[in-house]
Amino acid sequence: MSEPLRIGVLGTGRIGRMHADYIARHTPRAVLSAVNDVNPEAAAAVAAEYGVPALSAEGVIEASDAVAICTSTDTHVDYIIAAAEAGKAIFCEKPVSLDLAEVDRAADILDRTGVPFMVGFNRRFDPGHRAVRDAVLAGRLGDVRLARITSRDPAPPPIEYVKVSGGIWVDMMIHDFDMAAFIVGSPVVSVWAQGANLVDPAIKEAGDVDVAVAVLTHANGAITTIDISREAPYGYDQRVEVLGSLGMAVSDNERLNRSEIYLADETRQPVLPNFFIERYEVAYRDQWRYFTDYVLDDGESPVSLADGRAPVVIAAAAAQSAQTGQPVAL
Repeated sequence: MSEPLRIGVLGTGRIGRMHADYIARHTPRAVLSAVNDVNPEAAAAVAAEYGVPALSAEGVIEASDAVAICTSTDTHVDYIIAAAEAGKAIFCEKPVSLDLAEVDRAADILDRTGVPFMVGFNRRFDPGHRAVRDAVLAGRLGDVRLARITSRDPAPPPIEYVKVSGGIWVDMMIHDFDMAAFIVGSPVVSVWAQGANLVDPAIKEAGDVDVAVAVLTHANGAITTIDISREAPYGYDQRVEVLGSLGMAVSDNERLNRSEIYLADETRQPVLPNFFIERYEVAYRDQWRYFTDYVLDDGESPVSLADGRAPVVIAAAAAQSAQTGQPVAL
């Protein structure tokens, strides 16, 4: 295709509005074509900001070459089916579904139609995380032995969100399950997990935990440890590390700027970002470049449905392990 890729956005909440901005202003090979939201006022506001129509969901699909599905998770598969049947390329925010049967229903339509499809695991496109993964794939670290992932939010989400999130394993740690296979370069074959309630009693009342760890064993024998917390008062803490037989690769935290101040009695660095969109701004932007190149140049999906399915499987196993105290084989 010589013309820009026309991308319509379904869902104009916080994530959808952000994606609309990146498509409209930061993706050279794409244009924002139309938007939709269950809240007409939200859709109208985004449409007015970017000079595009606010249409029905069916209208957005019809008016676009590709569709960004940024709606609530329980609607993802129905929109995937509608877009695939219309022959449109699809970008779907993570997770595809909380229900594996629904993920597989999406897989069926994608197999039958063959439309381009990508899951929005944005952390794969963070320059630091990709550099660690590239070092592993290039063999620069030798045989991978250990990986370590830390993922901590500055503050818990609203309790109303926790109640419908699906739980910490599939809501928050799913990014880290995906990142583990990505940076180690080997699928996960077993999981041991443990959670605790140490942050907010309301989260426990909602049936979830707020601090958790998981130990993953990969097919190549490597082990990944993950620790997450719903609260880290010092900022948004995101670190990745891989140890191999020849060395180590680390992707450390981003800071608000690169300054360092050295005084006689102290050394100061800027604080960490306090919001995930700030921390992963480059990753969110670059994933749209990868998506448009994939669709326009007929390449392989940067994050396939199989890639998106695996973390859902791991999350279910982690939840089971946390309940039973036993490792779970995948």
